[in-house]
Parts: sequence; C-alpha cells; structure tokens
Amino acid sequence: MLFPLDFRDLKLELSPPVRLQRFVDQVQQLLDCNAVGLLQLDGDILKPVALAGLVTTTSGRRFAVAHHPRLSAILSQRKLVHFAPDSALPDPYDGLLATQQGVPLPVHDCMGISLWPDGKCWGVLTLDSLYKGHFSAEQIAFIPQLAVYCETILRVNRLESEMRALRQFDEQLKQDNGSISASQELIGQHPQVQNLLKELDVVATSDLPVLLQGETGVGKELFAWRLHQRSQRKVAPMIHVNCAALPETLVESELFGHVKGAFSGAASERAGRVESADGGTLFLDEIGELPLTVQAKLLRTLQNGEIQRLGADKPIKVDVRIVAATNRDLAEMVKRGDFRADLYHRLSVYPVVIPPLRERGDDILLLAGYFVELNRSRFSFRSLRLAPATEQLLQRYPWPGNVRELEHVISRAALRTVSQGANKTEIVTIEPRHLDQELLTYPRDFSQALDSTSPEPSVLSGRSLKDSIEDFQRQFIQQTLAATQDNWAEAARLLKLDPSNLHKLARRLGLK
Repeated sequence: MLFPLDFRDLKLELSPPVRLQRFVDQVQQLLDCNAVGLLQLDGDILKPVALAGLVTTTSGRRFAVAHHPRLSAILSQRKLVHFAPDSALPDPYDGLLATQQGVPLPVHDCMGISLWPDGKCWGVLTLDSLYKGHFSAEQIAFIPQLAVYCETILRVNRLESEMRALRQFDEQLKQDNGSISASQELIGQHPQVQNLLKELDVVATSDLPVLLQGETGVGKELFAWRLHQRSQRKVAPMIHVNCAALPETLVESELFGHVKGAFSGAASERAGRVESADGGTLFLDEIGELPLTVQAKLLRTLQNGEIQRLGADKPIKVDVRIVAATNRDLAEMVKRGDFRADLYHRLSVYPVVIPPLRERGDDILLLAGYFVELNRSRFSFRSLRLAPATEQLLQRYPWPGNVRELEHVISRAALRTVSQGANKTEIVTIEPRHLDQELLTYPRDFSQALDSTSPEPSVLSGRSLKDSIEDFQRQFIQQTLAATQDNWAEAARLLKLDPSNLHKLARRLGLK
C-alpha cells in the first residue's frame, strides 16, 4: 500500500490547521474508517486539532489523559497500539461519532499511535471503525508510515510558526512557545476571534495601556491573561483587581497600600495591589466602577509611574503595565461626569472590543463541547454529549451572559440529567428538556417558524402577523431584562436601541 503523499499539503500558503485537516481527511478516505482524530498534548490534556467523522462539539473538548485510559495507553509508548475488539477500556469518542450520534460504540476496531516530530511527544493520531476487524494487516503495518508523514507536516508547521515569530517579536519573546494553561485557554475559530488574538499578540510586546471592552461574560480576563503571557513581563505577576468588588472606603488602601496608623485598624504597613504588580501587569476589571477620587491617583501612576501609600509622605516608583476592562460605555460616562476624561484617554491608548458570543457562529458549539467534557470529567460521567436538538437551541439563543452563561447552562444541564434518572455509567445525552427555561422559550426566528409549519401559520395560530411580531418583541425584551436584572440601560445596549426608544416600545407593548 502506498499513501498518496501529496506534498502540496506542505505548501506555506496553506495555514497549519488546513494542512492537518487535509491530512486527516485523506487518512479517513484511504482507510475507509469511521473516525480519525489528531490530538495535541498540552500538559496533562489532549486537545483536538483536526477531526474527521466526529460531531462538531468534539473540537471543543479537552481530554484529560488521566481520565481516558485508551489515550493514556497510546501516549505510554511510541509504537502503534491496537486495542482488542472486546477491550473493556472506555473509548473517548463514545457517543460522538457523526454517523451514530449518542449511540454507544459496540465492539469495534480502534487503534492509535503517538507522534514525536522533534524527539518530544506532540500528541496522538487515533483511528476508529465501527466494524470489528476492519483494519487489515497491511493497513495496520502502514500506520507508522502515516505517523511519520504527519510528523513531517507538524515540523513544517512548527518551522513556519518560528519564522513568523522571528519576524514579529523581539529576542525574548521569540524563545517563548506562547502556550497557556488549559484553564486559561481561549477557544475560538471564528475569524473575529482569530484576528483579535493576532492583534493582541502584537500589542502585547509593547507597554501600551490596553482597554478591553465587551459585554459581561465574554472572557475579558482571559484576553488580559493572554496579553500578559505574550509580553516581556510574563515572568512577573499579573495582579487582578475587581474594582466593582472593592468597598469604597477601602479601595484606595487596596490599590495603593497604607502605612501603620494611616487609619483605624491599620496595625501594620501594607503594600497595595499596584505595588504588588511592579514589573508585571495590573489588570483592573470593571474599571468603570472606580470612584472618582481614586481615579485621580491612578492617573498619577499612569503619568509618572509612581504611587503614594495612604498616610505616607513620599511616593514610590513602580513599573506597571495597565490593562483595564469594562462592560460600560466609558465615553458616555465621561460626558456625564462619572469618569475622568484624562484617565479615560490614558487607559484607552489601545482599545480592544471583544465580540459577544452570539456573533461568533460555530464557536458556540466549540465552547459547548469544551464545557461538556469539563463536566463529564468533573461529575464522573462515562460519556456526556449534546443531542442535535440541544445544539440547535444553543445556536439560536442570543446569550446575553455570553461565555459565562453558556458555561453555567451546560453545568446545570449536566446535573439535571442525573437528577432526572440518567445513569452516569452509560452514555448520557443532554436533551432540550435539561436546558434552562430561557433557552426553551426563546422565540424562534420567523423564517424558521414558517419553514417548520404549513404555508398558513397565521391561520393555525389564529393570530395576525402584527400580533405575532409584538409577542416576539415582548418576550425578547422580557428575557433581556431578566438577563440584565432589570437594568434598562444595559438591556437597551444589548438590544441596540436608544434607551428612550426602548421605554416607549415597552409602554406600547404593555411592559411598563
């Protein structure tokens, strides 16, 4: 058997993900098997890089090696591991094959091989067929050659990445492999997110203050962490300060520290958060909540690189890179006098807008897959997956709480499967009934509603088009208000309406 070694796959104009996906697709076609997976090792987890024959959400999963004995067995040696058809070891892809979603894998043919492109284990190549004895002796003997070819593609990808780094970054950053821990990983393949990450990697090499703007729950802390990790300050700490959580009476002491006796209860000298970040990054989350009196002192830090502890006579020099984040319109706050204009302009030297989850397309399913696997491991499910109908509900919902809301929805749904009688030793499927009520009652797009019924929906429902539209508007506004805890200004921003127009519409719909 000869593998069609198409060296066009190695051309530099192809992106690394495209090369690997093309390889996986060719392997599946050549061996006529049901699933092929290419998973990269990152610490103690395996991350899918290219897949064929598996459901979309698999790409977002992170497989903890310790919880998947088949993957652990493949990683434990450098030769091909061919599992017996009746092996008792659970398969990581149980219930995830595209052709048989949610169906337990029967006795089947499964094998895998670890990949070592540069003398270090990169990850694994896995192959699965639903049919016992599918892989012939000739095919089995040929898998190591496929692995060598895959390792060649991985080396080309690495070399290309290094050349790009040499062009973009200084000598210190060139030596950084840029990896971040799984708990801090930014998952997303949407062009908006990929372009944003490239932009952040460039600005990270400077010391410019960065203002991260975006709705609640979009993951601003993860973007701040990436800025820090890709900067020359990565060896120093990144100090996270939630400005909204600081009591107004203590915020100055928390940020800038105090000397002994500065106020009642100050029994000893104490450094503040800004001083603790010296040499590193200070991440000011919810910067819009900072009192005006403290804003003036923060401006001094940005302008002169110095702080003054509460009760102290002399300032202290600090070297801190400021990254701020907000879900509020600071420019509007400046107009109202609620935020200092000079501080706003200092913080927003490089503004970055993080897109909401509803604008990220299939990233919703990737992130859902990530959270499903997280909960599968956390709650000791043998296998946990999403029903196709559940995926559709997740994709149509606007996610006012963004990624954080999606994470909580998946966690609650996983727990509901158990409370409703699911057996964790079997394949457990998250059905629509396990989701929050908001997702189930969210109005469908009218074009979908028309497609799913007869050509005369108004006749079936007994309601006019005008009444149906008003019902849609009423329910949409109610759900948005519930998500924002009846904050009308925030609801107007999410709905992209002028606040006064939202109030007028609400009165016309009987909501006020």
